[in-house]
Amino acid sequence: METYYDPQDLGAFGEIARDAPELAGKFFDYYGAVFAEGELTEREKALIALAVAHAVQCPYCIDAYTKACLEKGSNLAEMTEAVHVAAAIRGGASLVHGVQMRKIAERLSL
Repeated sequence: METYYDPQDLGAFGEIARDAPELAGKFFDYYGAVFAEGELTEREKALIALAVAHAVQCPYCIDAYTKACLEKGSNLAEMTEAVHVAAAIRGGASLVHGVQMRKIAERLSL
């Protein structure tokens, strides 16, 4: 099935370095350090990344971190729960901005 996002593009991500190798190198060094085992396990970091991927709606990241989660031992129930956490935070963030809307509306209505 054809989609706007070509899953094959994910494999070409490293090519982003072609025209700005120094900047890309810094990003990839940072990225690697972030996902290395630390206070959080690599598995926990993959679950966080999967949830964030859904929040920012990046199909490439969803593909990559679904695979990473499975490879690091997560199961579908854990992954689904992580996605629900992201959905709850995203929904709550949208709703809390209603406070801003109410403040402006009340100020303009007076």
